[in-house]
Amino acid sequence: MNTLGEARAELQETMRFLGAVAAGIEDAVGQTANSITYLAGKELGHQLSEHARRTDDLEDALAEVRRVLTANNCLWGFETFKPSGRPQLIESSEEGDSVMLVFRDCMIRQSLFTFGHTQKGSVCTMMFGFFAGALESIMGRQSMLEIVHAGENACYKKLTVKPTTAGAA
Repeated sequence: MNTLGEARAELQETMRFLGAVAAGIEDAVGQTANSITYLAGKELGHQLSEHARRTDDLEDALAEVRRVLTANNCLWGFETFKPSGRPQLIESSEEGDSVMLVFRDCMIRQSLFTFGHTQKGSVCTMMFGFFAGALESIMGRQSMLEIVHAGENACYKKLTVKPTTAGAA
């Protein structure tokens, strides 16, 4: 049986390979690479969340996403964050419910740095797709994950889960 360290090393090797593939796709097809990786991530999010617990509560949904990631050996450690000027953790508006997320232990960011690629490219877009697919399965709502800040030690992102539209499941 593999130790956690061995599993992490194996995952990092896979992520380095993914970084190389992404660089090749970006060079070959340009901006279309973002669409391709977003759709791939969304499909993965749907698949891994197929048997996830359904909920309408955003905090519960994020806990379920964490559980799904952990169950599938994905090292995307994230936490919610309430900026000091924000009255509550989750803000609701016409665009939907939004929450700020901090990603500290991100296997994508680590592999990008190891391979020498910049952040915010097609591999990061794959993560956005994963969240979109997972939250669609868990909450039945569409979402958007946008980078507010991409850094060496953490990334800061805004997750917006769109309102349920009339007639939606």
